Amino acid sequence: MATTASPRRPSVAARRSGYIVAAALNGLVLYLVNRRPGWEALPFLTQDMTKVLGLVNASILTGIITNLVYLFADPPRLRSLGDLVTTGIGLAAMVRIWQVWPFSFEGGGFPWDTVFRWLVAIGIVGSAIGIGVAIVTLVRGTHR
Repeated sequence: MATTASPRRPSVAARRSGYIVAAALNGLVLYLVNRRPGWEALPFLTQDMTKVLGLVNASILTGIITNLVYLFADPPRLRSLGDLVTTGIGLAAMVRIWQVWPFSFEGGGFPWDTVFRWLVAIGIVGSAIGIGVAIVTLVRGTHR
């Protein structure tokens, strides 16, 4: 009878380095979106971006907070719970983006609107799957 070994987790130092990098990158994105240059610098975003910015910021902040928590403790169940929360808020942000659609792709001839719709749809489906995986791993107490 063959047994399947669960994959080894990276070392504590490697995981902590990853958490620091992820929190720092999320912090940078949060700054760039809200301060300089700000979301207004992107010509394809409309004023409707203000209607989704709260959820987008919440999603980014949740990523920062969970990665900072993981610096101190990252048992599998806590990671699964963090994945569930961050993915849930990210899903809410993507659904709101889909509803508001703060994009305007004028001219150019390339169907950017369709491309972005597909990308957001893929993100929504992937997030829904991720939530399911996070629930299963939370209940089972295992992690990838």
